[in-house]
Amino acid sequence: MKRIIWVCVVLLLISCKSKNAAADKTISIVKPEEVELIKKNRAQDLGKRLLETCNTSRFKAFSSTEATEKVRQNANKEKIAAVCKKINQRNGRFLGINLIEITYNKLTDEHVFHYNINYEKKYFKRELYVTVNAENKVSAISTKEVAPTPM
Repeated sequence: MKRIIWVCVVLLLISCKSKNAAADKTISIVKPEEVELIKKNRAQDLGKRLLETCNTSRFKAFSSTEATEKVRQNANKEKIAAVCKKINQRNGRFLGINLIEITYNKLTDEHVFHYNINYEKKYFKRELYVTVNAENKVSAISTKEVAPTPM
């Protein structure tokens, strides 16, 4: 009987052994100097153009050389007007963007540019994410409100 209990205890200890989680090596942070200039300019220009639409109410549609078909279909005047209305009420006029970091996804061969968005009102912080693929086209663009950090 003691042997059975010892075998059960040993099996329990072996089965509960914690395993090291495999580190995700597919996404890495890249220095801005290591990214092609065309990718940096494309991300910044299209991000600014989209956010400046909220100030001017005039949207210049993305061309097929600038963005993928999915982005071009999703970035229409109606959707942008609805988002701009909400953002303008909470954040005020758009002033500019500052690059926070650039990440590179090795599996999809895409660079994600992460920007801080500066607005007139400083109550709510927003960030912009622009994804540029291997063809130097914007494949995704989104803004996100960042939850305030407690002091």
